[in-house]
Amino acid sequence: MTYRSIKGTKDILPSETPLWQFAEQTIRDVFRQFNYKEIRTPVFETTSLFARSIGELTDIVGKEMYTFQDRSGDSITLRPEGTASALRAYIQNNLGESLPLTKVYYIGPMFRQERPQAGRLRQFHQFGAEAIGSPTAETDVEIIAMTLEIYKRLGITSYTLQINSVGDEECRPRYKEVLRTELLKIADKLSAESQKRISQNPMRVLDSKDENDKALTAGMPLITEYLNDECKAHFERVKGLLTAYGIPFTVNGRLVRGLDYYTKTAFEITSTELGSQDALAGGGRYDLLVKELGGKQTPGVGFAAGMERLMMILEKKGFQPPAQRPAVFLAAADEQSRDWVLKTTMELRSSGIAAECDLLSRSLKSQMKEADRQQAQFALVVGAMELETGTAVLKNLTDHSQQQIPLGTVAQFFTR
Repeated sequence: MTYRSIKGTKDILPSETPLWQFAEQTIRDVFRQFNYKEIRTPVFETTSLFARSIGELTDIVGKEMYTFQDRSGDSITLRPEGTASALRAYIQNNLGESLPLTKVYYIGPMFRQERPQAGRLRQFHQFGAEAIGSPTAETDVEIIAMTLEIYKRLGITSYTLQINSVGDEECRPRYKEVLRTELLKIADKLSAESQKRISQNPMRVLDSKDENDKALTAGMPLITEYLNDECKAHFERVKGLLTAYGIPFTVNGRLVRGLDYYTKTAFEITSTELGSQDALAGGGRYDLLVKELGGKQTPGVGFAAGMERLMMILEKKGFQPPAQRPAVFLAAADEQSRDWVLKTTMELRSSGIAAECDLLSRSLKSQMKEADRQQAQFALVVGAMELETGTAVLKNLTDHSQQQIPLGTVAQFFTR
């Protein structure tokens, strides 16, 4: 039997991982500079955590979660997103006690049983951040600015930032009733999915990807017309700060995001370089979620972004990460020198030098071809004569220059 990876999953091969590692390091550098600390949570949690935080009526909970019973009969779910797990850890470990504003980030795999398509897999990877404890618009804008800084550092400038306010627990119910009334007038013309959403969560109809739904709802009232004074002031402050920071944006009154826990600010970053699946990142404020999950009333804001979509853009742009190659390839010219080459390679590695040698007992010619294939910077050829004289020729494989060096100073040569 020949085994293959499960549909919707993908191997990230050694030829691809340098780009991933470079992007991940850039992401970590930006998070560090904004003073966000890494949090690592389990990849599976109690199912009710996600059902309660994301929303029972969302597509994620209703259709896409990988849920199973463990041997104890408990319902377990592979995490479909990162915020719920981060907030569960925040509450469980009392992180707010030591840090009034807790700023954390994550990078890792998520799981959703969606229809696989470009940039969207069933096991996919996200990076994201949460700022827990601040109700201010300044925190919202810091999250947005930090997200954009990551893409800027990676050379991605072709994007659009869309923002909206989705109100709060006071003004949103009033708006939902107005919207529901209007949607019922055209319900029979809407898609089956949108018809179902009218009673469950009418705001999600505005988020429909069905072109007919979009056309039919083009003139629907928007929540920005129904914001209370607090939400209106918060949104104006967000827009004012973005303008002051020189961050261009557009207000999209139909932007409601796909998760039920958002309040006030919602945002999405899209790129024309991705085709129809154009979302790069998205996030928003969730002032009610910590309490909903059993913690104290605590405001928060965060974002999440897809690694696979980021990789698609970097590959399309022909981005090349710094080469990952040995500093030196040690080649044994004969059997007498093989043990010395093996021992010295290990010693160089212990000194922090990226060194490689032949483990297939190949000829010297084949070893030199391998040094070229590995793109080593230098090659050191050692045989019985070199061991006897205590010197060998070090070849620069880039400019083809060479020099004699004492065998006892190889490590010093690469660490000076």
